[in-house]
This record gives sequence, structure tokens and C-alpha cells, in this order.
Amino acid sequence: MKRIGVFTSGGDSPGMNACIRAVVRTATYHGIEVYGIMRGYSGMIRGEFVKLDSASVSNTVQKGGTILKSARSHSFRNKEGRQQAFDQLVNNGIEGLVAIGGNGTFTGAMIFEEEFGIPTVGAPGTIDNDLYGTDYTIGYDTAVNTALDCVDKIRDTADSHDRCFFIEVMGRDSGYIAIPCAIGGGAEIVMVPETQMSVEAAIETLRSGWQRHKTSFIVIVAEGDVEGNAHHVAAHVKAAIPQLDTRVTVIGHIQRGGSPTAADRLLGSQIGIAAVEGLMNGMRNVMAGIIDRKLVYTPFVDTISKKKPINQSFMRMVEILSV
Repeated sequence: MKRIGVFTSGGDSPGMNACIRAVVRTATYHGIEVYGIMRGYSGMIRGEFVKLDSASVSNTVQKGGTILKSARSHSFRNKEGRQQAFDQLVNNGIEGLVAIGGNGTFTGAMIFEEEFGIPTVGAPGTIDNDLYGTDYTIGYDTAVNTALDCVDKIRDTADSHDRCFFIEVMGRDSGYIAIPCAIGGGAEIVMVPETQMSVEAAIETLRSGWQRHKTSFIVIVAEGDVEGNAHHVAAHVKAAIPQLDTRVTVIGHIQRGGSPTAADRLLGSQIGIAAVEGLMNGMRNVMAGIIDRKLVYTPFVDTISKKKPINQSFMRMVEILSV
């Protein structure tokens, strides 16, 4: 393999640049040319390719976001769009791809390889940490620490004013961000998609705490919780316990940004090296990940279809520590 492409797709996450940097420098180390594909699959279709070398990625490991930009592509969802992308790759002599992203990114890569034979190795870049085949995804550790910093600040106000705060964190399909924020932030309740905790159960917990003369509360709600968003939950609680002074804070996209933690810089670098060397060894339609500190390659079909369960012992920790 003489020339490869690297791109980021879907939501950005801190540590993506560390991964891009590792891809470029690993390829350079092995004598392979690298082209950055701007704006994901959209840029692939339009031929937005930029040649990268070691100097191109200097001073990027500490930066959040992605220097290659990211975009969602509706055109790539149809065969005609994928044909255009394939033609652009062939015209530029690109023989393999490193795709940094999540489920949607890997689904597109898997279909693309099946139709046109371009091998792809994926790098798990998402703050949600919901990809099967790796203990942690690139950006997750930074997102948790960013959210937890916000929870700590809100706790100060909750204590000062005897309030109950409902804090919504990201996690459309999982509670991987919400749960460590609840434990680390001393929350009384955490509501995540996996457990399907009812609003009625949350109300009983808060009412019990109020009767024990607790005056401030923190409730962490994952945005994808089955009972609804934090505003919805807070409204039901307020109606049931009107004496509670309730407030809602949605942390939002701040969780995606910022300089990556040391853990995310290390993980991004590990995965970037593994992705390039996986391509060199003939791998395709797999995601590089770290499980129990060991490098593994998981087929895209498993990464996409299999659910990564949360650690149930963490839920018990929240219950015990909130007493």
C-alpha cells in the first residue's frame, strides 16, 4: 500500500487530532503517503483531498475538534454518491482509508468496501463511549471531565440556594457520560436509557431525601433517557413536590469541545498507529480498539450491531452513595 486517506465523520470529539497526527506520522514512518479528506464523506465525494506530512500535524495533539472538519453526507447514503467517492479515491491513487468516527461512519465504510473494495480500518471517535469493541472511545474521558466540572459548579449553587438541579448531559443511547458524572459529582439520582428509571421512582427518592431534611439535590439525566429530557423530568417532579426549588441546566455541546485530556491523547495516538498498521497487514472493515489494555480489531458488523452494556455495579454505587 503506497497511499492512504484519513477522515473524520459524525460528531467531533477531543482527541481526534491526536489520532490524525498518529495516522500521518505512522504512515510516514512506514513510507506511505497520506491524504487528509476534508469534511468526511462529503469531502470524499467532492475530492477535497489535502496531502499531509509530519509537519502538517505539528502542534495539533493538544487541540480539540478536528483539523479535517466533519460533516454529515446525505449523498453518500445512495449508490451514486458512493460511486463518485470511489472515483475520486481512484483518481488520487488512494488504496485504503482510516475512518475516525462512530456507528454511522463505520456503517458507511462497511457498505463502501462491500461495493467497491476499498479497505477501511476504523478509529472509535465519539464522546458517547457506546461502541462495542473498545473499553473507551476517543473523546470520552475529556467529555466526562468537562461535564463533571460543570456539575461541581452547579452543586455550589444548589447548596447555596437549597435547590434541586436537573442536569442534562449527552448520551442519546447510553449513560456512559451520565453515570461517572453522578458518582463523581455526588448526585442523588442518575437517569439513563439502560435502566429506564421512572419519574415516579425519582420523585419518591427526592421526597424521601426531603423528609430527611436534605435541602439540595443533583439529578443527572442522559439526553436519551426514556422518560424524556431534563425539562420534562423536572416539570413532573415540581408538580409532585412543589416545595422543591427546581432548576434545569443542559450542558450541551460544551462536552464535545476543549483540549483533550492526557488519556484521550494517548488513546488517539494508540488507535491511530493501530489503524495504519492494520491496513498494512491487510485488515478491512474492522475497528481498532483497546480492551483490557490490549489492542483488538473488531469487525464493523459487530461494532455496529452489538450493544456495549454499562457496568451495573456503578448504578449500585450511585444508590449507596446518595443516602
